[in-house]
Amino acid sequence: MPRKENGEPYYRVDSPEANNILNDDPDNTVVIDVRREDEWETGHVTGALHIPVDDLLDRTDEIPTDKKILFICAAGVRSGLACEMAASLGFDSEMLYNIEDGTPSWIAAGLPTTR
Repeated sequence: MPRKENGEPYYRVDSPEANNILNDDPDNTVVIDVRREDEWETGHVTGALHIPVDDLLDRTDEIPTDKKILFICAAGVRSGLACEMAASLGFDSEMLYNIEDGTPSWIAAGLPTTR
């Protein structure tokens, strides 16, 4: 169940929950992987956009404003930061999600992955 903690401007979900959100509304949901290039190449959520967290502020024009945005990294730290950054830039906090268990868990769960 998506949840917010301590006034965070985003929801926390795990990989299965994120996959359900994607499957329930694929046309209105995007996954953004904020890991480094070398991490991205080891495997990522199928269909994800790749915007490393260090590039996020320079590439906000690539982030849709009318879709649910699911940020993912390796362990939920950088994706949480990306959620905070998006919220501070005015993105709707009701549309921001941190896949807090990260890409290794996504892959281990057998969810759609591109290598």
